[in-house]
Amino acid sequence: MNLQQLRSLVEVVRHNLNITEAADSVCLSQPGISKQLKQLEQELQLTLFVRKGRNLTELTPAGKAILAKANEVLSKVEDIYQIARECNNQHGVLSIATTHTQARYLLPTVVGQFINQFPDVNLNLQQGTPKQVAKLASQGDVDIAIATEAVEHFENLVTMPCYQWNRCVVVKKDHPLAECKQLTLAGLAAYPLITYVYGYTGRYKVDEAFVAAELQSNIILTAVDADVIKTYVRLGLGVGIIANMAFDASEDKDLVALNASDLFGASVTHIALMKDRFIREYIYRFITLFAPHLTEEVVRRAMLCSDAKERKAMFEDFVIPAY
Repeated sequence: MNLQQLRSLVEVVRHNLNITEAADSVCLSQPGISKQLKQLEQELQLTLFVRKGRNLTELTPAGKAILAKANEVLSKVEDIYQIARECNNQHGVLSIATTHTQARYLLPTVVGQFINQFPDVNLNLQQGTPKQVAKLASQGDVDIAIATEAVEHFENLVTMPCYQWNRCVVVKKDHPLAECKQLTLAGLAAYPLITYVYGYTGRYKVDEAFVAAELQSNIILTAVDADVIKTYVRLGLGVGIIANMAFDASEDKDLVALNASDLFGASVTHIALMKDRFIREYIYRFITLFAPHLTEEVVRRAMLCSDAKERKAMFEDFVIPAY
């Protein structure tokens, strides 16, 4: 049995059992396609067509069953050719959905490196809430989702840890906390706080820390954007709690950043891919640029894990880098 025989079968049926038209579509002569069909029947020891003289009138029940499988085989063969074409052709589009924090503070360097390596790949960067980001990936609307929350709640996504990060407290230089040597939750609770909207950038970690300490936090203002939080801190409206990656010593010279890693548990940013989706070579490369420990081999292993529990166990021995 060979692919030409299967193509002959499929094409004859597609052309309403007209051998002449089918022969033209596969670049064979009429006797040639008839020979392919005859050889297939002989090898399978089945009659695939009901014949009236030299004409084919309909498929036999066995022929219908074989046709269905032939279509499946040829579809898989086309997938293989598609993979080969894409691996040999670094043109295309890479769609990424992520949150503002990742897009603003983590991705610029990686995107720059990627564009230099793959100038013919167009990048499409979409921003949204963690839930929106995860949903876009789960629906196949983007290739990659990057977020701290939500991605692990979609069963059809393969989620992998990229890096862990914590928070810092930002205040004006003349704020009483600016000279504080040892931050405490009780000390923070004494001031109005400005931080992220719930559901963004590990906000729940902040809430959990105050609850565990049996303290009432005085959160007067929330935002999705660390730059907005810092703006209101500059106005003297309160003390900011932001991701440590969102503080830039060169750009935020008028503010003081205080290490808050001892107060709030570390958060982990994840990258997520849709299960059973073909991953182009440049997608693997982007993932490795963003998280060097996620090599192509590691990503392939993660994609083969049967469930999230097995995948989590796979990463238990990995050293997840800290930002």
